[in-house]
Amino acid sequence: MYKYKEASGKRYILSVANHTEIGTALAAFCREKDIRSGVVGGIAAISQATFRFLDPATKKYVDKTFDEQMEITCLAGNISRKDGEPYLHLHVTASRRDYTCIGGHLLSARVNGACELYVEDYGLDGIGRRFDPETGLNLYDF
Repeated sequence: MYKYKEASGKRYILSVANHTEIGTALAAFCREKDIRSGVVGGIAAISQATFRFLDPATKKYVDKTFDEQMEITCLAGNISRKDGEPYLHLHVTASRRDYTCIGGHLLSARVNGACELYVEDYGLDGIGRRFDPETGLNLYDF
């Protein structure tokens, strides 16, 4: 599903295998290394992605899937825990064949080519998530 190399200071470089869903691989890596808080970034080539948008008026999510080859030009996010499991909050910008970009909250993406990520483990416990009814979001809970 992935290969990784550890750098100094609880930092890692990951290569996610072709045709693998990025969030699934990243969550498995966080479980393997017991990462409870941190940041993630990277780039990738993908053939499918589902973005999620929260409509603040209704506090409901709207998902949209794109089935096309794209390049993730920037993936940025954070890692925390919710209900004892890794909670990934990822945002991306993806470039399309016509060089236009789409982006937002990444719900899922399937690698089609390469996926190169970096993860920094903050080494902190007690950074969880709680649902906030006012915003409709799972916010940090310290």
